[in-house]
Amino acid sequence: MRKITLFLGLMLLAAPSAAQTGSELNLKGAIDFHVHQAPDSVARAIDADDVARMGKAMGMRGMVMKNHWEPTASLAYMVRKMVPGIEIFGGVTQDLAVGGINPEAVKHMAAITGGYGRVVWLPTFDNDTPEKRAKGIPYVQVSEGGKLLPSVLKLLDFVATQPQLVMESGHVNPDEGLMMVHAAHARGIKHIVITHAMVMHWTVPQMQEAARDGAYLEFVYHATLGTKPQLTIADYAAAMKAVGPQHCIMATDLGDVHTPPPPPYPLEPQGFLDFMVAMHQAGLSVADINLMSKTNPALALGLPPP
Repeated sequence: MRKITLFLGLMLLAAPSAAQTGSELNLKGAIDFHVHQAPDSVARAIDADDVARMGKAMGMRGMVMKNHWEPTASLAYMVRKMVPGIEIFGGVTQDLAVGGINPEAVKHMAAITGGYGRVVWLPTFDNDTPEKRAKGIPYVQVSEGGKLLPSVLKLLDFVATQPQLVMESGHVNPDEGLMMVHAAHARGIKHIVITHAMVMHWTVPQMQEAARDGAYLEFVYHATLGTKPQLTIADYAAAMKAVGPQHCIMATDLGDVHTPPPPPYPLEPQGFLDFMVAMHQAGLSVADINLMSKTNPALALGLPPP
């Protein structure tokens, strides 16, 4: 705990210098829609309660805590008790660890004490890919012949009865993601998010199509980091402008462990502030960054905007 307290103090000292290039940028009211944390089945950089304390200390409003293998609604409830003053939410992926496409798992996740289980992701770690099929690696199928499977439609039917829930695309391919968006929209689901859209190779026209059906497009800082980044800040800036910041959500997807070299990735929330500064340097206005990091995440979770 002493090490965490010391690190938090150092972070707070560093935060102003990170924001000097955009003095109006800050984390007050920000919600990170994509945070990974311990405990988990793989190594993570920081425990859930510690990252919540850091976020609260730096002014964040909330976080969505994600795990590929187990629901996080109970985690959200306990972290809120341990760190009052920050809004923590959880959810459940539709991966093999919960039985794949499983409306029953979603039903019980949504019913967990507190009502903080809000997000349903289509398969993430166990998504269906040509490589997995070729190698005989287990996966969770969501479509056949250009149509969503009946099990996925049943899942959407249930989510539609729970207006507080957010339906996310997970790691399915863009064609499947668009099928989900259209089917969710047709069922009246109000909260739809495309999980790190550009990481999953969504094109600008595909993102625009999803936005027309009310979906938010998520952009994560993690994909721009490292010695071989998947995407650049310039890529993000161009896409955000083309889709429209009113349809975009900024998040981090941070929390994984990297052994130097390269240098370790920043912890969330410092990474979130770094992301905001980088987008501002790429030409996004403070107002648009606040929209994507504070207002839109709140609306996607059914919360009053700041």
